[in-house]
Amino acid sequence: MKCDKQNMLLYAVTDRAWTGKMTLTEQVLAALDGGITCLQLREKTLSDDEFLTEAKIIGKACQKRGVPFIINDNVKVALACGADGIHVGQEDMAAKDVRALVGNDMIIGVSVHTVEEAVKAERDGADYLGLGAVFHTDTKGDAEDMTADMLRAICDAVSIPTVAIGGISAKNVEKLTGSGVDGIAVVSAIFAAEDPKKAAEELLACSKAMVLATS
Repeated sequence: MKCDKQNMLLYAVTDRAWTGKMTLTEQVLAALDGGITCLQLREKTLSDDEFLTEAKIIGKACQKRGVPFIINDNVKVALACGADGIHVGQEDMAAKDVRALVGNDMIIGVSVHTVEEAVKAERDGADYLGLGAVFHTDTKGDAEDMTADMLRAICDAVSIPTVAIGGISAKNVEKLTGSGVDGIAVVSAIFAAEDPKKAAEELLACSKAMVLATS
């Protein structure tokens, strides 16, 4: 599966911190029903075996819907479960090293914060970039908010799809109009919602409107 701008419209990133009434798998299924266009499975506390078991189940659900399934950081799990891609941050393995391990068919996403990081990631083989944090977020305690000027500068500097992340909700998506991003990545806006399906539907509509207003 290849990555294109349409896949960036509503990119959901899991966080089991908000499981309780629903399991993570149930939340993901609801988000898929709501129209998410990409899913990143992010697990920092599970063992590789637990991560892989979960990834196989959620990956099948994404495959059934034709939604790209991305694993956060763990190349071993990504390869073992047959994921569509892997996402890495600046403190993780470099994109060129990931590409050497996964081959040319797997999608690689990279989190970047500067034009220099973005250009390097694209040169090293990244298929899309995550830009942020664009608004204040408690999910990444050490992330500084990205200015609107920096957001535009990065989008202008690369040719691959970009997705904004960090503190995004249906109430502030409109503020990204004109930035050049191809969509939004959200965590709590979907997975902390009482109704993940309804939240995804609203966010997708907001994202489409933002991107359309920019183009």
